Amino acid sequence: MGFNNEGVYAVAARLQQWRRQPGNAINVVNFNPLNPNPLNPNPLNPKLIIGGNIGKNKITPNEDAWKDYEICFNALHPFVDYFVVNVSSPNTPGLRELQEKDALRKILTHLQALNKQLQNPKPILLKIAPDLTDEQLNDVADLALEIKLDGLVATNTTISREALKSPAEMVTQIGNGGLSGLPVQLRSTIVVDYLYKKTKGTIPIIASGGIFTASDAKDKLNAGASLIQVWTGFVYEGPTIVKNICKGL
Repeated sequence: MGFNNEGVYAVAARLQQWRRQPGNAINVVNFNPLNPNPLNPNPLNPKLIIGGNIGKNKITPNEDAWKDYEICFNALHPFVDYFVVNVSSPNTPGLRELQEKDALRKILTHLQALNKQLQNPKPILLKIAPDLTDEQLNDVADLALEIKLDGLVATNTTISREALKSPAEMVTQIGNGGLSGLPVQLRSTIVVDYLYKKTKGTIPIIASGGIFTASDAKDKLNAGASLIQVWTGFVYEGPTIVKNICKGL
């Protein structure tokens, strides 16, 4: 789980192969999956919209983190529809320190500069943790507005272990890491609501955290989300979770 994977070049190679299949090619410049043309809602005719969730390597010092994000960005840019800059996974030591305003600005402004140089720039979103303080959320919102981010993803998994029914000893034995699903549901909704109000609804928000039913999805949308993502719910419910949620909305 988490960032463990074969690396960006292996992912890019698989995506390149997938894009070569009929109906999967990106053929429209500046298509924004967050704001598609209502007269032509599916101009790419893809089987899927693919986002590139990028982060730094575990052994990369934080002061050099921007280099890892650049490598991932350049490798995946031809093959994804949008990017999510992940600085909020609790599974990579020190990664969440990159959510501080100065560190974030360095990474995001660099990616924005790279993006603008390309013929078909892609939307760039920032994925944040549910454990940020109001002051940190204010910094995220201010920075997102300042550098004109395309969207925010709220939220990643939590390091909190509050209100769990499992015995404390068992929780301790399981160890550190990000907790997803119902335990993060309320907090993620609170963060979505806070960011929506702070940005006055000017930045699209993708809500994630504890979404299992149409009612859960409505809570996120009512809080100000433009889109929702399911993760843990998909594991437990399978692909039909999407149909069931959409039917209930």
